[in-house]
Amino acid sequence: MAQTVSLLTLCAASFLTGYIVKGWLSQSPKIKRVRLVKPPTSDSDASTESYTDSESEDDIEIDSRPLNEIPGEVRMTLIVRLDLKMGKGKAAAQCSHATLALYKRMADSQRASYNPTLLERWERGNGQAKITLQVPNQEDMDVMFAQALSLGVNAYIVHDAGRTQIAAGSATVLGLGPAPKLVMDQITLDLKLY
Repeated sequence: MAQTVSLLTLCAASFLTGYIVKGWLSQSPKIKRVRLVKPPTSDSDASTESYTDSESEDDIEIDSRPLNEIPGEVRMTLIVRLDLKMGKGKAAAQCSHATLALYKRMADSQRASYNPTLLERWERGNGQAKITLQVPNQEDMDVMFAQALSLGVNAYIVHDAGRTQIAAGSATVLGLGPAPKLVMDQITLDLKLY
């Protein structure tokens, strides 16, 4: 009898939490495409050409301001691909790239992703919390990228330059946020720590 009551209480709490979060996120996020300038592929190309790719998945910016209304801890999540078998130092460098890219997006007043309120909560609220998780492959990473965008969470995929351990262009780390833990858990709750 006590287990049934506990299970019903848990179900009711889960339903209520989902209902409240859905209400907060009911406004669809504004998505704006910007152009991503890709670096030249060799030194000889550096002086003659560079090109843009407006269809790249990395050029999507999210207006995350609706997340400002969601209470609680704000964190950034860094998701590392396991199938690439990166060394710890390489993975740390890739996570640093993701962190800086997300921060720059949300701190630049000229971008659609500008959100100083959420950055302030992340910086001051709990010491710029960053959680590092693992994902088995790129397909799962891509699904999480899409989930993040649908929930109004800024997302950035780091593509390696190919100078050391990883093939050029490989998607190594998915950075998410900063965003409230309540929303972030909807994307990453089933992942293990890296």
